[in-house]
Amino acid sequence: MIYSMTGYGKGSSSKNKISAEVEIKSVNSRFFEVFLKMPSILSNYDYEIKEFIKSKVQRGKLNIVIHFKKDGVENGFLSVDKNKLLNQIELIKKIKKTSGVKEDIKLDHLLNSKEIFTTQEVELSKSEFEIVKSALSKAIGKLVLMKKKEGTELSRDLASRIERINKTVLEIEKEFRKSIDGYHIKLKQRISELINNAEINEDRLNIELALIADRADITEECVRLKSHLKFFKESLKNENEPGKKLNFLCQEMNRETNTISSKSISTSIVHSSVLIKEEIEKIREQIQNIE
Repeated sequence: MIYSMTGYGKGSSSKNKISAEVEIKSVNSRFFEVFLKMPSILSNYDYEIKEFIKSKVQRGKLNIVIHFKKDGVENGFLSVDKNKLLNQIELIKKIKKTSGVKEDIKLDHLLNSKEIFTTQEVELSKSEFEIVKSALSKAIGKLVLMKKKEGTELSRDLASRIERINKTVLEIEKEFRKSIDGYHIKLKQRISELINNAEINEDRLNIELALIADRADITEECVRLKSHLKFFKESLKNENEPGKKLNFLCQEMNRETNTISSKSISTSIVHSSVLIKEEIEKIREQIQNIE
């Protein structure tokens, strides 16, 4: 089973007027990177949060935003600045006196003034952090589910491309046997024309033809290429973190294909090799998104 590196997850949790909301976005990266945006009251839990994420996700660049509320206050605890409150009352009295308004000062007049309130950030207790961790766990769960779904689609696409390459290799093997026989016939005809139908030394000619056939033999390359294809398909199903292994197999498949193309005496095989290289390049692009 393979997982995509891209995904999104969001989770929330609340208890006793305490709530937390976590949003996670994951994109491609060669390594495991975590970027946290959270209130300073969670700073003491930075390491624990990252280790928890690391236990669930192995690769990718993760951007995580955590919101925390207590008693409806974002990222902290509400208190009243007494000096600012007294100043606000004095200001309202002056406005009343200047404007001639007789209305009494009401609580609503003061509550609408945000300046008198301050947010005091304090250290979170373990029980409060568990609420944050619960929201984080839910967000990661949704993220992993999305990564799994995308990974399944990636796996199908890669498997179909591998099968396409495998069929092309089988065609190349058939074409190789035909091309050698055809090349022998054409070469004999060409030699006969050049020496004006004079007697040909068959033994010497057969030796030369055997040497040419040996240099053009692509049997070993085809066998190795099919072996790489087999390991690739197995890795899609069985490897826990197949990304790096699949990338290595792509390199080896490309190497064998280049050798087949350079050794071949058949134009048809050269064209088939080009098609295989195109598929390998598409596979290489796809596996950059695999965890």
